[in-house]
Amino acid sequence: MNSTSTGAFSSEVDTGSREENATKQRTGAIERSNRIGDRSSPIVRAIDVCKRFGNFDALKHVNLEVDAGEVVCIIGPSGSGKSTLLRCINQLEQIDGGAIWVNAELIGYRREGTKLYHLTDAEIARQRQCVGMVFQRFNLFPHFTALANVTEGPVQVLGEPLKQAQARGRALLAQVGLADKENAYPSELSGGQQQRVAIARGLAMRPEIMLFDEPTSALDPELVGDVLSVMKDLATSGMTMVVVTHELGFAREVADRIVFMDQGEIIEVGLARDLLSSPRQKRTQDFISAVRA
Repeated sequence: MNSTSTGAFSSEVDTGSREENATKQRTGAIERSNRIGDRSSPIVRAIDVCKRFGNFDALKHVNLEVDAGEVVCIIGPSGSGKSTLLRCINQLEQIDGGAIWVNAELIGYRREGTKLYHLTDAEIARQRQCVGMVFQRFNLFPHFTALANVTEGPVQVLGEPLKQAQARGRALLAQVGLADKENAYPSELSGGQQQRVAIARGLAMRPEIMLFDEPTSALDPELVGDVLSVMKDLATSGMTMVVVTHELGFAREVADRIVFMDQGEIIEVGLARDLLSSPRQKRTQDFISAVRA
């Protein structure tokens, strides 16, 4: 990231450029958000979000709000943009149009007068602190024990004293059922145990919201239940969660709302029990039928 102007709210960009189109989309998204105002205070607000990889439109004008304490499950076929949306919320990918707010703060940019400027890497890191993310492949440090994996972020990023971080890390490992594994290295843990360490690591940063990117997809079937059980307990505790998943039973049991995506677009959003039992859109119906077959 650099701190040069994007040209938003100004005419200082070359006509017809891709950056100009992104600027117009982002400006429109911000103006739309201002019209929405503060009648609600979602943890996440995404307006007209677009993301491209070359000529491929991974996200096409996506609009989504997630309220505090809400559990939203995102379902859809592979390549539909589900994981890309999570990565944009966590600023692992830079959006090409629209805008995203987390905790009412515009992410990735700061506004000065009539212009928007890219945030620095340090500013993005600060914004990212309120978002925890659990990936498909765990991403644990292989040379750290389970406890060290959980405490590294709080100590190095949040500046917590080591003893304090370790005490909380042990409590979090106990919360995910791994109190006896604090000295184990990732290679000594099953996939399900590694994923539970990854959840504890995300919680250690005291996030406002947890993002889960298909957290059980890399696990053997017999290990899925333990991870889903931890996630159910987390949802019950009131944690705000956005979960990309193919586990429809989990989604039905835990989610407040379900979002169905296909080809970079949100096709349908509804209450979990309604969308899974009586989807309105044929594309949603076909997908749910195929997954259940």
